[in-house]
Amino acid sequence: MLGAQGYVADVGLGTALFLALELGRPLLLEGEAGVGKTEVGKTLAAGLRRPLIRLQCYEGLDLASAAYEWNYAKQMIHIRAAEGGDAPDGDRESATASLARDVFSEDFLIRRPLLSALDPADGTAPVLLIDELDRTDEPFEAYLLEVLSDFQITIPELGTVSAAEPPHVIITSNRTREIHDALKRRCIYHWIDYPTAARELEILASRVPDAPEQLSVQVVTFVQKVRELELFKRPGVAETLDWTRALMALDRHTLDRDAAHRTLGVLLKYQDDLARMEEGGVEEVMGAVG
Repeated sequence: MLGAQGYVADVGLGTALFLALELGRPLLLEGEAGVGKTEVGKTLAAGLRRPLIRLQCYEGLDLASAAYEWNYAKQMIHIRAAEGGDAPDGDRESATASLARDVFSEDFLIRRPLLSALDPADGTAPVLLIDELDRTDEPFEAYLLEVLSDFQITIPELGTVSAAEPPHVIITSNRTREIHDALKRRCIYHWIDYPTAARELEILASRVPDAPEQLSVQVVTFVQKVRELELFKRPGVAETLDWTRALMALDRHTLDRDAAHRTLGVLLKYQDDLARMEEGGVEEVMGAVG
């Protein structure tokens, strides 16, 4: 299924994904940035023909942005409109109670990714991609335990919302911090490493099919050697693809030293790494490329 969507996976990833689907468990993918973790979620949604709901994590992510919040402006308008109406004295108490119930109903609820995934509007269980969970704070990670273990969210004003059909959950982490063991226990775990040269060539052929064969081999050989150097951030598969497209945009059919020097900013993203390569790194790696 992954291959049909253009994603080149190894047996380990294929097995982990199969087990996650069969057992109804979230799949936690860890690895360096740019190795294809996020793409697994996108590819799975395309392969299963299901909607993709993506929750992009960041520091300070809270419940209102991730799960749900109340539409306070709409609530206030409703309250003001109700206060403007005339009601007999005996009915005011019941009207107040009714108003309190009304403003905390579904009509005033704003659905964020987690709630939308558990209770989709069209009834079709989506693929929920929780991307870069390691960027969030630990309290939010603790909140996810209820979501991932019971596939439900408790809304104090409404009650518990449970998924009729649990979504397929893919969680990614760049491991900038450790994910808590309690969350890991609820998941199938898989580490995505940098690909071998042979698999990276397959990925390049799948994603950039127009690339000349010699250029592809040279690019992959260059990138594989660069990853062996002491760099702050080694290039991922995403950079390999971008660099190949950049060289093709310059009408290069082979990789030479001049092209490598001029386009390093596509492959490397930190000044110290660029300086390391400019000070002899390119010459060193090009010697292996030939």
